[in-house]
Amino acid sequence: MSEKTVSPGSSTLPPSVPPRQGGAGAAGAPPTRVSATGRQAAVERGAEATAERTVERDTARPAEKAAPKAKPPGPRRVRLAVSRVDPWSVMKLAFLLAIAMGIGLVVATATVWSVLNQMEVFAEIRSIIEQAEAMNQFGTILEYLEFSRVLSVATVIAVVDIVLITALATLGAFVYNLVAAMVGGLHLTLTDD
Repeated sequence: MSEKTVSPGSSTLPPSVPPRQGGAGAAGAPPTRVSATGRQAAVERGAEATAERTVERDTARPAEKAAPKAKPPGPRRVRLAVSRVDPWSVMKLAFLLAIAMGIGLVVATATVWSVLNQMEVFAEIRSIIEQAEAMNQFGTILEYLEFSRVLSVATVIAVVDIVLITALATLGAFVYNLVAAMVGGLHLTLTDD
């Protein structure tokens, strides 16, 4: 078995083994002899103490480590309240939707007029008025049933609808904000499927 000579202030000892105080290890005394097996035992004692501290720290919170988090039983439900609506965003959205509705109105009017013309509905109306000899009274009404006039009336109605829908939606956003400030707004319950 080999032995090494170690002085008390030397850094070759493991940090867990303090130098001996007093007696033969005091200042001015001869160096202390430590065997290799003694050093190994000291290191093992330090490792055991560290392991005991780790076990104590781990057992301090058994509830957190022992039980894994359980999944919620069903879809999550979140209750939200719409407390304020931005009038500028409502105006932009209403304007775009009103334009889409106006275009749809003009296209639908043109389609319906074409279908009625293919079915010769306007020709039948003209022949009935002529047979009744009432062209002087109802002849001007037939002029308003021409395609260009019907389409221009549909376009004017679409433009008026765009202006009215945009203005009413923006005004509605202001009114909603006032009412929501008093009663708390619209409550929604959202679920996560």
